[in-house]
Parts: sequence; C-alpha cells; structure tokens
Amino acid sequence: MSAGERTVLFPRGQRVCALGQGTYGMGRRRGEEIAALRRGMDLGLTLIDTAEMYGTEGIVGEAVRGRRDEAFIVSKVLPGNASYTGTKTACERSLRRLGTDRIDLYLLHWIGPYSFAETVRALVELRQEGKILEWGISNLDVADMEQILALPHGGECAADQVLYNLQDRGVEYDLIPWCGRRGIPVMAYTPLGEGRLRSHAALSRIARRHGATSMQVMLAWLMRRPGLIAIPKAGSVAHVEENARSLSLALTADDFREIDAAFPPPAHKIRLAGW
Repeated sequence: MSAGERTVLFPRGQRVCALGQGTYGMGRRRGEEIAALRRGMDLGLTLIDTAEMYGTEGIVGEAVRGRRDEAFIVSKVLPGNASYTGTKTACERSLRRLGTDRIDLYLLHWIGPYSFAETVRALVELRQEGKILEWGISNLDVADMEQILALPHGGECAADQVLYNLQDRGVEYDLIPWCGRRGIPVMAYTPLGEGRLRSHAALSRIARRHGATSMQVMLAWLMRRPGLIAIPKAGSVAHVEENARSLSLALTADDFREIDAAFPPPAHKIRLAGW
C-alpha cells in the first residue's frame, strides 16, 4: 500500500495521506528537520502539522517553499488568543510566519477562556475570506464537540486532533465512533507515545514477523481506522523514511488480537488525555 492508497477525505473534498508529519519539539536541528519534512513530502506525507505555540511555523514555511501547492498545512490558535479578533490576528501572524496566503486546516488548540461561539465565528469568517480552507478543533471530547456542531456553521468543523496511541486508547470508546458517524476526520498526535514503546515485547514480536520496526507497527495499527490521520514527528530523513514504510505494512487479525491483549481497548468512558 502506498501513500496514495491510504488516504483520508476532509469534508470539503481535500484528500490527504493518512500519515502526516508533526513538528512539535522541532527547532534544534533546523536544517536536518527541514530536509526531513521535504523528504516526507517526496514520499507523499504532505500533511504537515504545526501551531503558533510550537514555534515551528517558520520551519514549515521554509520546508514547503517552492512546493506550497503540494502541502496541506495544519496550524492552531492558542486558546488565550482565541477571541473573535484574537483568532483573526493570530491567523494573520501564522500566515506571515508560514510565508503563505492560506492555511489548509486551522484549529483551536484546546479549550480556553473564550466561548466556542466567538472562536467559531472568527474561523468561519477566515474560511470565507480564503485565509483558511478548513477549520477544526483539537483536544475536545464528545460533549464539547456537540456544542461546536450546535453552533451556526458548526457542522463545517473538519477535524478533531487528539492524543491517541496504544497507551492512550480512551478516544476509541466514544469520540472516534462519534466523529466517524459525522464524517469528521480524527488526527492522532503523539501516535508513537514519545517512543516509550519502542522495545515493548509484543510489538517487537509482531515487527519481527513482518520484517518491520515497532514504530511502524504502531503507525500501521493507528491507520487501520478509516478517517484517522497519524502525525508523528520525524526530525531526520532516516526517521521519516522509516515512518513512511508503515504505509505498506499490513497487519493481520492475529496481530491485532496480540496488540489488544497487550494494550486492552477501553471498556468504559475515559477522560480525554492531552492538553
């Protein structure tokens, strides 16, 4: 399976690879990181996730320079900036740092002091102005997502980005099914659990059976779900190439059973992890 075959469709028709590229924590090896992002785009990993909080919008802007039309850029407004006017001003700052005239998907980073109605009003207007192509939310659970969708134009919400990996499976209980029924893609940040599971025995066994790595197993496990986009960070060309090979890894029913035995799925509602 290639990047072109494992894809996710956004509500307004944009189709992206189910494996994207995260940038949280980048900035220490700028040249190497830019090269990694560009190599990822070569491999079809065109969704690049950033945020005003990360301080990496400039890196992303440099990485996509000359290739902007290939990239699907995701950025986020800090909750403290998410008033009606603050959201618009933050978006303009992000556009300047990115060196682009539009952001493909712009998210509220997490719940803050301003009402959803105020933030969503600004997001809708930014989309109407062509400064963003889609808007969405990050770190919101079902009850909050229901509030979003109940707002004027709330049904335009195009994504929810949440913490999701083998150690943090709580979103499977109700949030992922809820989003799936409404055609809202879910983006999984920290999909590799910050590398803590690299040497886990069960994952290592599965990886050996496939001639793969544990990291590739974790990404393939996530991407089994329709409408799910994983956004691991890869700060080197070698790392992004390793991640990309997960697109061709086909796990078996036995693999999934072994994973569930080692990392049981949630049997009840679990408080949303993350910010």
